[in-house]
Amino acid sequence: MERSRIAVAGASGLIGSALVRSLTADGHEVVRLVRRAPRDADEVRWDPERGDVDAAGLAGCDAVVNLAGAGVGDRRWTPDYKRVMRDSRVLGTAALAEAVAALPRPPRVFVNGSAIGFYGDTGDRVVDEEAPPGDGFLAGLCVEWEEAAAPAEEAGVRTVFARTGLVVAGGGGAWGKLFPLFRAGLGGRLGDGRQYWSYIALHDEVAALRHLIDHDGLFGPFNLTAPQPLTNGEITAAMGRVLRRPTVFAVPAPVLRAALGEMAGDVLGSQRVVPRRLLESGFRFAFPGIDEAIRAAL
Repeated sequence: MERSRIAVAGASGLIGSALVRSLTADGHEVVRLVRRAPRDADEVRWDPERGDVDAAGLAGCDAVVNLAGAGVGDRRWTPDYKRVMRDSRVLGTAALAEAVAALPRPPRVFVNGSAIGFYGDTGDRVVDEEAPPGDGFLAGLCVEWEEAAAPAEEAGVRTVFARTGLVVAGGGGAWGKLFPLFRAGLGGRLGDGRQYWSYIALHDEVAALRHLIDHDGLFGPFNLTAPQPLTNGEITAAMGRVLRRPTVFAVPAPVLRAALGEMAGDVLGSQRVVPRRLLESGFRFAFPGIDEAIRAAL
């Protein structure tokens, strides 16, 4: 891909910061959307909850990538925090999509974050991008999140929804919280361990996002997950194997529900999601297996 100008919202997050590093290393010009007064020439001010975007800063961008949103696992899901999670995604996406649509020369692609939470609890059933939305708070949030991108789609901008799974990374996200426990020998399965976890190595997440940016024929939803989802029990065993630590502890479902509240339903829920469209588009995973994904995160 020749040198491009790419705007990234959520550039300070786990995935966003890795994407910015990758793009910058390859010589692309990255514009970072920030909520404070810009301090550098590569920063553009926005206020997602108020719907304010300095659209002039997006002028000339070939792509806009929206990865912004309050962390799902950062706090207990109180009514107030559920509103924060929703507003940071839905209002932010709407603001960006409207700004993109209003540009005299819109970008050629708008990549909007989403999540496999879209599908709800799928049990043992394998689901791909053709599956309908599921039930529950996260599924409803993902539906609203994607629908908020409508202004960009209606303006003719190629719009992609990156439905990301559990990112295997040492420095943040859910896995960033698991590593210290397993290193201390305190890791173990959650509940009965039979629920499926659809994961993706951080390296592959970034590569997939760049693949979606680069290929002009790709639009709509794409599952960003490794090809073979595994159960929590299988992943627990892999963590012990790679880190060479015992995994004898288990957290019973009632304890998780007491500690996490509503969020426990998603931790204990099963999502057997596969990246059919991503594979059909020619993408190849560097770390498709769980052992290699864990090693890549160390």
